[in-house]
Amino acid sequence: MKIDYTILQFDNISLKTRHGAKLRGFFANNYKAEEVMHNHKGDKLVFKYPKVQYKIIDNIPIVCGIQNGANILSKIGFEIDQINIEGKEIQVLQKHILKKTVEFGVTNDYIKYKFVTPWVALNQKNVTQYKLAKEIEREELLKKILVGNILSMAKGLNYTVDKKICVWLNVDNINVNFKNIKMSAFVGFFKVNFEIPDYFGLGKSVSRGFGTIVHV
Repeated sequence: MKIDYTILQFDNISLKTRHGAKLRGFFANNYKAEEVMHNHKGDKLVFKYPKVQYKIIDNIPIVCGIQNGANILSKIGFEIDQINIEGKEIQVLQKHILKKTVEFGVTNDYIKYKFVTPWVALNQKNVTQYKLAKEIEREELLKKILVGNILSMAKGLNYTVDKKICVWLNVDNINVNFKNIKMSAFVGFFKVNFEIPDYFGLGKSVSRGFGTIVHV
């Protein structure tokens, strides 16, 4: 399946990883009429795969637009000449907008990826299960969660998975701060028989930049 995809990158601006939520807040406040920019319908959060995702990769702010989010982001990208982060106005002196059509879906062989931001895989229901499990059980649990993340992403993008998804995983556990709460997350590599475009997110809070992947 082919999908429209836009990357908006602010090359002259340097931010910290924690500013991903602030970047999202800036766009959400300035484009309230565009539901896809903030994934809210009125005051309620829309629980579906975000079509616009906000990242800080190597200190560079990046916004990723998918499907209808790609078209809206490419238009907005030309309008932006400054952004506001924590009350500070930052001039956009250099930006890069890339719009293209990319492949998405099941493949016949493994493709290797790297998490360039922490993957928040666990929730309140399975974090205790993970902590009490043996190493081999932990690995199988994470594989199952990763497959579930990919299936949820596919469903959100209206793609029907018609083959078994197979995963190889090599990740390390780290702690991250999420809304001032310390949580477990993972960094490392995985292989899967599924084509995922660079900078797509997997797991929890992908709209704020967590779980961002790139091809290896």
